[in-house]
Amino acid sequence: MGTPELISPRSPRVIAARRLAKRNFRVKERRFIAEGPQAVREAIEHRSGGEPTLIELFATVEAAERHAEITGAARAAGVRVHYAEDDVIAELSQTVTPQGLVGVCRFLDSPFEEILAARPKLIAVLAHVRDPGNAGTVLRCADAAGADAVVLTDASVDLYNPKSVRASVGSLFHLPVAVGVPVEQAARGLRDAGVRVLAADGAGVDLDAELDRGAMGTPTAWIFGNEAWGLPEETRALADAVVRVPIHGKAESLNLATAAAVCLYASARAQRAAGGCRSVTSS
Repeated sequence: MGTPELISPRSPRVIAARRLAKRNFRVKERRFIAEGPQAVREAIEHRSGGEPTLIELFATVEAAERHAEITGAARAAGVRVHYAEDDVIAELSQTVTPQGLVGVCRFLDSPFEEILAARPKLIAVLAHVRDPGNAGTVLRCADAAGADAVVLTDASVDLYNPKSVRASVGSLFHLPVAVGVPVEQAARGLRDAGVRVLAADGAGVDLDAELDRGAMGTPTAWIFGNEAWGLPEETRALADAVVRVPIHGKAESLNLATAAAVCLYASARAQRAAGGCRSVTSS
């Protein structure tokens, strides 16, 4: 087979994809960039309105050959694959070491009301989270812990920021995510749906104590705050309880993603125990 034809850097398709680096274009087009084999693979499998979330794929010839199963799956799903030079891919991906695959995807966030209607048992709420890498990593932690959904409040970073998408490592495509929800609405809606709302903050009660008294086995939503200054008092006041991750050693604190992982896994473990998980109930 001959060398595939390469798309021009001045192609309207390349120009349109390049613009998605800016939030206003993402919002206008309701599209975003996902890069790397893991994210692209998940985007092909994910469906938005019955169609693949992935709209089109840009790939270097070398990456297309190395990940032939991905480009083949894209074509089988009706996704157009464009071959491009390394510098085009680098510009689209905006990373130091591009992996050769860049996909253009449809927005996939879910209405908050649909998340509530699904009767969730474990949710992460990101309130005032401004760092895109942290937001994506918390989403990844929520996915790993088996959470039912993630909510980003209207004061938090854009879910589709390229750094958020990369940091989620494909988890963005695994669980429902609501965006732009005022934190007051999120707390009220979750509580009305029978979900206990906990604020993760250093000024709260000890997480170990909550676990010891058996208070963590019910449906739970964790509110996580800004990386630098935590949760403001008015947000903490919305919660049923404020809970802190205990520091048993000499560390000054935990970063947001680590604290979120501890909290989410604690809830997931307690919920499994309350449901009669064999590893807990067996002697």
